[in-house]
Amino acid sequence: MPREKFLGSGPWHIAVPDLLTGSVQYVPTPDADPRRVYHNVVIVLDRSRDLTNGQPGTLAHYINALELSPGDSVYHMGAGAGYYTAIMAEVVGPSGKITGSEVHSELGLLAKQNLANWSNVKIHSVDGSQFDPGECDAILINAGVTHPLPLWLDRLREGGRLLVPITVPMGPNLGKGVMLKVTRHTNGYAAHYVSFVAIYSAIGIRDQRLEPALGQALAMGGLMKVKSIRRDQHAPNDNCVVHGTDICLSLEAVTSSATASVQ
Repeated sequence: MPREKFLGSGPWHIAVPDLLTGSVQYVPTPDADPRRVYHNVVIVLDRSRDLTNGQPGTLAHYINALELSPGDSVYHMGAGAGYYTAIMAEVVGPSGKITGSEVHSELGLLAKQNLANWSNVKIHSVDGSQFDPGECDAILINAGVTHPLPLWLDRLREGGRLLVPITVPMGPNLGKGVMLKVTRHTNGYAAHYVSFVAIYSAIGIRDQRLEPALGQALAMGGLMKVKSIRRDQHAPNDNCVVHGTDICLSLEAVTSSATASVQ
């Protein structure tokens, strides 16, 4: 996948974030040779808003964790310029479908242009917090949130996978936290820790009331131990890592459908 075709003309700027302060240093490439972008570096798309193309090694890890197969239906929130959307489109093939959303209209337009040759991709320049992607086999959320939206969980098919970054603010536009993988089973939503993450904070999908509890859970390691996303109404208990009104990040495990049937 020719990364340079999704980045605009070079020279480019490499973003180097400081994970302690949330500040970002921008280092220009020496020239516009495309080989400059074929390293595991973050390339800037919009410096004024800290919007980047992401780190290839990290996004490859996330896409791999989605366990995509030919024919899958995938939602990519935060498609940016469309580079990783295109990679997923190649993985699911012509029988699959990729639906992308991008809240920044200029990036959404750029993604539509960049992905015009992929008939299995459709990009919407909309607020992802209000967008309904339809039924999905996999969902990749590419911006930091305080909790998975109930709609995303509803739209997962049985066995569907959701990759969602749960973060706390560390600067004006950036957050840090954990990437969780959520899998839908008949009897609940299993979750587990994938990696640490530093990422652009989502617009309109953050509940400030949850941020103090999230910050404490991140500092104490609780977010790395989450086993499920509970949606039932229940009183807070020792298994609640972060207890919200509609969503609870819990230490209670969910048994897979296959295992439950054997038992």
